[in-house]
Amino acid sequence: MKKIFLIYVSLFLIIHLAGGQDNISPAPPQTKDILIKNGTLHVGNGQVLNNSSILVKNGKIAAIGNDLKNDNARVIDATGKQVYPALIAAATIIGLREITGSVRGTNDYRELGELNPNVRSIVSYNTDSKIINVLRSNGILIANIIPQGSLLMGTSSVVQFDAWNWEDAAYKMDAGIHINFPGLLMRSRRFRQNSATGDQQKEAMDKVEMLRNFFKEAKAYLAEKNHVATNLKFEAVKGLYDKSQKLYIHCDIVKEMLVAIDFAKTFGFDVVIVGGSESWRIADLLKQNGIAVILQQLHALPTLDDDDVDQPFKTPYLLKKAGVLFCLNDDDGNTTGRNLAFNAGTAAAYGLNKEEALQAITLDAAKILGIADKTGSLETGKDANIVISTGDILDMESSVITHAFIQGREINLVDKHKQLNEKYERKYGIQ
Repeated sequence: MKKIFLIYVSLFLIIHLAGGQDNISPAPPQTKDILIKNGTLHVGNGQVLNNSSILVKNGKIAAIGNDLKNDNARVIDATGKQVYPALIAAATIIGLREITGSVRGTNDYRELGELNPNVRSIVSYNTDSKIINVLRSNGILIANIIPQGSLLMGTSSVVQFDAWNWEDAAYKMDAGIHINFPGLLMRSRRFRQNSATGDQQKEAMDKVEMLRNFFKEAKAYLAEKNHVATNLKFEAVKGLYDKSQKLYIHCDIVKEMLVAIDFAKTFGFDVVIVGGSESWRIADLLKQNGIAVILQQLHALPTLDDDDVDQPFKTPYLLKKAGVLFCLNDDDGNTTGRNLAFNAGTAAAYGLNKEEALQAITLDAAKILGIADKTGSLETGKDANIVISTGDILDMESSVITHAFIQGREINLVDKHKQLNEKYERKYGIQ
């Protein structure tokens, strides 16, 4: 009886999930020029242009200036409003996981086994996820979708949040290989008892050696002109050796990052640290080796007991001061990424200025993901990925997104939260 009940609940949730927000569909391609007039433009590279305008043609930013005119354009008056480039979530599983833990049928983000570089997140990406619409309402229009796993997790792709299917959504495909680095931080006795040998350090280093051997074998395989059989795992990492792909190493403590730096030196990979809560300790070394950092979560406790309690808030400033390329992310499972801008707002209160904090979720994120030639800032020739807000987008109280454009298409900013708010306002006669 219990099994029947659970099956019924699961089917109900799936049907309810599939039926939600049926009236929200991708916007049609831009057919008419758009002129956004008289707004305060936050370019994304540190510049602010007051009382300025943007002309959008064929999905691209065609011109920026103070006295732009176009008699045939649709005009959006942004007087008194703030205009921003699209915010970018640099590491997320949005579209791969919908209902955490409750309904397995809505989750497709992890494969069995330890070495799965050929697992492609893009083919599992669900463009109908209700979470996407909530993120768009917070100005997040682009994301790097990553798989999960125990060691070599798979391949990530960058998507834009206005698409019928994953093929339409793809912004940059299969550009990142992800490693969930073995933990080198000594854990409690309870964790040691759960390990196979009781020696966490040895087990972790054995896995590191497994990774080294894998990449050595892949290099030898790729050096061969002809293969007796195709090895899909080795083929998946081909781009690491010609730098068309980046290696994202998910780790936090100094010991782990030092090994990541060694990977970069040994194999010549373009390495990005994901997490990096202790990256401030070796900022100069990261700068010296050209390694970028995606800071996963600012609203968190310090990694070590003797760190300052506000250390996560100060880390962005310390990386900026050292010249390390970094960006911010929101890895909180409860907020599912929607607090990205407010994480940047916290960084702005602890050393960064507001434009530097904005750059950490726009242009610098685009640089790390390899899409800065197309997006990340309000510059002519780039895709018209634009957000208009009534207030400061980094401020939870004043930020209200009124318009958003992806490649010149104005997208629908209705989401499940707004629908429920409207529903219950109507029920209780508040409207």
